[in-house]
Amino acid sequence: MDLKEIQNLIKFVSNSGVAEVKLEMNDVKITIRTTLEGHTPEITYVQQAMPAQLPQTAAPATAPAAAPSAPAAAPAADDTSKYVTIKSPIIGTFYRKPSPDKPMFVEVGSSISKGDVLCVIEAMKLFNEIESEVSGKIVKILVDDMSPVEFDQPLFLVDPS
Repeated sequence: MDLKEIQNLIKFVSNSGVAEVKLEMNDVKITIRTTLEGHTPEITYVQQAMPAQLPQTAAPATAPAAAPSAPAAAPAADDTSKYVTIKSPIIGTFYRKPSPDKPMFVEVGSSISKGDVLCVIEAMKLFNEIESEVSGKIVKILVDDMSPVEFDQPLFLVDPS
């Protein structure tokens, strides 16, 4: 399945009024969810199926390490509860500036308005501008420039006051 077919599928799903579509073909799995308004489709993931090659013993070793960090994360969540988290709508590579010779879109302390471009995320050779859905002030940038990001990964904390 190529990019054009995926884009056509997204358009079709967003116009059909369906809330979610899952498609599995050979080695590709695609899930598309639309918002309640039916406007902005979100690609949850496009994944190629691969045989599991990790040993089963790796999972139990990482589980105990995650348990002690959970109590430490709880107070941090209270500190950020007054902020709006802007999350990645797609999987790709996060860039803080439009090109290497241009300035950053935003810095910590920058005032932003609804619709301002905060960053770009490159996905499948397409650069997608990520716009702010709120007005406020950038409190924290949670991702390093040129880092890979996942769907729904927090990118920015914004103080809406």
